[in-house]
Amino acid sequence: MSRTVVIDNAHVATVAGAEYPSGHVVAVDGRIDRVGAGPAPRLPGARYVDGTGCLATPGLVNTHHHLYQWATQGLFADSALFEWLAGSYELWRRLDAGVVADTTTAGLTWLALSGCTTASDHHYVFPEGRGDIVDAEVAAARAVGIRLDLARGSMDRGASRGGLPPDSVVEGLDEALEATADAVDAHHDASFGSMTRVAVAPCSPFTVSRDLMVETARLARDKGVRLHTHLAETADEERRCLAESGRTPVEYAEELGWLGPDVWLAHAVHLSDAAVDRVAATGTGVAHCPTSNARLGAGICRVTELLAAGATVGLGVDGPASSELTPLSGEMRQALLMARARKGPRALSAREALRIATVGGARCLGRDGEIGTLEPGRLADVALWRVDGFGRDVVDDPVVALVFGPAPPLELLLVGGETVVESGEPRTVTADAAALAGRRAHRALAGEADGR
Repeated sequence: MSRTVVIDNAHVATVAGAEYPSGHVVAVDGRIDRVGAGPAPRLPGARYVDGTGCLATPGLVNTHHHLYQWATQGLFADSALFEWLAGSYELWRRLDAGVVADTTTAGLTWLALSGCTTASDHHYVFPEGRGDIVDAEVAAARAVGIRLDLARGSMDRGASRGGLPPDSVVEGLDEALEATADAVDAHHDASFGSMTRVAVAPCSPFTVSRDLMVETARLARDKGVRLHTHLAETADEERRCLAESGRTPVEYAEELGWLGPDVWLAHAVHLSDAAVDRVAATGTGVAHCPTSNARLGAGICRVTELLAAGATVGLGVDGPASSELTPLSGEMRQALLMARARKGPRALSAREALRIATVGGARCLGRDGEIGTLEPGRLADVALWRVDGFGRDVVDDPVVALVFGPAPPLELLLVGGETVVESGEPRTVTADAAALAGRRAHRALAGEADGR
């Protein structure tokens, strides 16, 4: 039976070049069938959505997140990254499969309400004997209905080996490699339109040994999956990397096989001109996380220079514990404002910010051609934004209304043509259920027993 959804009479920003001030989008069986100007065709049995006063865009793509951190928001509020991590690990060591299921439910529902249809979650904390965390996350994501790119992380360099995390949350090298391979084999679906993909994602050079970085890169390429890690987030990291390896973070990453078109890096804040050029020349992607970088005082990614050099840049919310309650849609505004604070009012436009949040993210995750634009044949991942409400009704350009101001409410969010949000409310998991899951996870990590 055909499943047809028609969005009619909306301002359609395809992010593929064309823009239709009064246009339509037709989705059939989970894919976009047609996009164009003027009224939509009348199709028997179709569901029609009146887009009057709305802006239709591709669903937003979150290229870097830590869903488990939903449970530890608001803590260590005035700490730099390494201090914040040291305190947070003492709580994260209590993670188990139940907590991860709950934080995935809460976090992905929150992201859906901000227009996100695909999210990459970098999970690297696996305390021993706490259940199958990967299975729990995948199942919870399926229930919410958001595409999950699970970046299966790892750490093998605990405090006893000069690393930052406590030994109780790190794995041995062989154990990490085996568990990562198992996650890929069990859950990675490379097919067009898949709901779950897995990347290989050791945490960072200061929590991972040289051997694990090298071996995970080899594993990822043997399995044909993508590679992801944190890199060049803070000035402290650069000093530490120079002291330990004699290399800058980007030089060290390249030496270990961690630059290339199958790699995307989280943050990449502290890049020299030569590093910007090298990232771009190798086809390496960057997940720009402006709010988290500002919250932790890490600095501002050189997005303008990266884009000018031809690098792929996507947006990431980062973990809620360093980016409290940040909507993915709001990161477009943050990226624009930070770029302009550095380089002036032409550093980044509203449409360039929307492009980073959609097709840029799709390219980081290796899903260009599937998501990120509204074109026939692409997946029907569509966000319909209400831009005619109080305040926004005096902004004539709906893309400016979306990016420059507070995130507008969602009239509709489709993932593969299926409704995930409607009239500002989640439809797959209720807001009450998602909130309860988040509170339960918070209390579990805080040591409270009742979970209510």
